[in-house]
Amino acid sequence: MERTAEIVGGGFAGLTAACALASRGWRVRLHERADQLRTAGAGINVYENGLRVLEALGACDATIVGGARHLVRETRDEHDRLLSTHPWTVRVYGVLRQRMIDALAAAARRAGAQIITGSEGASATAAGELTLSNGERLRADLVVAADGVNSRLRDSLGLVAKRRYLPDGCIRILIPKVDPAEATEGRTIEYWSGNRRFLYNPCSETHLYLALTMLHEDAAARALPLDKALWTRSFPHLAPLIARIGDIARYDRFEYIRLKRWSTGRVAVIGDAAHAIPPNIGQGAGCAMMNALALAVYLDREHDVPHALQRWERAERPLTNHTQRISLLFGMPAFWPKKLRELFYFLAARSRWLTEQRTRTARHVPTGT
Repeated sequence: MERTAEIVGGGFAGLTAACALASRGWRVRLHERADQLRTAGAGINVYENGLRVLEALGACDATIVGGARHLVRETRDEHDRLLSTHPWTVRVYGVLRQRMIDALAAAARRAGAQIITGSEGASATAAGELTLSNGERLRADLVVAADGVNSRLRDSLGLVAKRRYLPDGCIRILIPKVDPAEATEGRTIEYWSGNRRFLYNPCSETHLYLALTMLHEDAAARALPLDKALWTRSFPHLAPLIARIGDIARYDRFEYIRLKRWSTGRVAVIGDAAHAIPPNIGQGAGCAMMNALALAVYLDREHDVPHALQRWERAERPLTNHTQRISLLFGMPAFWPKKLRELFYFLAARSRWLTEQRTRTARHVPTGT
């Protein structure tokens, strides 16, 4: 018999799960509370592991078309002095986040998934009952909570073991290129000035993605519209770039979320709802998509949904736990004195062990690819 899935959340995790389940014969409905599928955050880097998932879903080409292939990541100080260089030995692309959302949605619809906008999940039960915010109740063989860090479904099930705000956050911005040839040398650069960071990241033929990171208590640095004079004082050599920044931007404080377990009965929790990861190694979306695809693979292998979900978590969670730990580690230099931070990046560029830890997730071959 055809099995049914109700998915709540139209981000990277929910759309990946919808596509992967529908292509394996499930009847899938995805509920997105907004009136259209859209994402905040401007650009995103997709690493080898995420590209493999997109290829398995038939969404890779549409995601990376016009994107920027990254070959090396540099760390520099506020005076443009090189601190470390990290060449990539795997594929990495900078892309527009909306382009990736659109590619996943198109793949999900081709696979037969139904996407319903303006529909919000309110709660779920382990028996597989989903209650929408309008009071409608739906029963399914599987309910997937992919509704982000503030997941109502997850919280209705009491699954949170640890949730905390981190001391830092980020402003994400897209700016148009002044010339199509701008930033085509395959570099991303993270500049440091005290506790402030400035990520320079090409993401398309037409746009650059900028991520400005600061301590949350640094109210002047996180103010919107952006205080260009303040950021220019922190990064004087970037003044022409900062001058091009417009008023459309978004600030988000980083969070850390860890669950007691990723499922209960017929309900699975995926993406930021299950394991919010600060973006210090760029693997929040990668882990979300890997775990969503693996979810469908394990459910395809075994008809007993609760048992399949337990096996899925046992197999996939260790790598996600590792990714959270390493991401937290690489965010710690934001709180260190300048000399100690520079020593860390000097060693990180030369330590085979640190490089292997930082890139383990990117090098991983995801289940189902």
